[in-house]
Amino acid sequence: MLITAKPNLINLYLTTLLFLIFLSMRKYLIFLLSMVLLMACEKDSGRTYTNPYLPNYSFSATLNLNLPSYVGLRSNGNPIAFTVDGDIHIVMIKVGGTDYRAWNGNCPNQTPTACSKLSIQSGIAKCSCEDGYRYSLYDGIAPNAQYTMVAYRVEVINSSTVRVYN
Repeated sequence: MLITAKPNLINLYLTTLLFLIFLSMRKYLIFLLSMVLLMACEKDSGRTYTNPYLPNYSFSATLNLNLPSYVGLRSNGNPIAFTVDGDIHIVMIKVGGTDYRAWNGNCPNQTPTACSKLSIQSGIAKCSCEDGYRYSLYDGIAPNAQYTMVAYRVEVINSSTVRVYN
């Protein structure tokens, strides 16, 4: 009977010892785990989302998708361009269902000028000026461009009314 009791006492002693070591090392383990998590975060992709060239306009526009100007937004992948308040150019596309994307309609990598208005074709917006960047209307990114397109918020009010605002 004494022989079987000793292994249980040794196991109890080792378990207690490991538990006490864990308690004393707990703050170091938490620090180490935090450092591993911080190092695992993805670094900045090099793209900047605060654009120094394009002003941050406050506006709100309600679009009636039954009007001929906006009827293209009733089907997926059919982008349109329009102007709000006389000087805010917007490029918009319906991605699917009730998912719309709206972007500032000026080239994001230069100050707005006469040639900086984006031209659209299928799911691409192209800068008309000398840089010739081609931006995806689905994510607003152009290869090798420093700045992405400036996104606007879109709210679906009902099946025929959409609000674009900033």
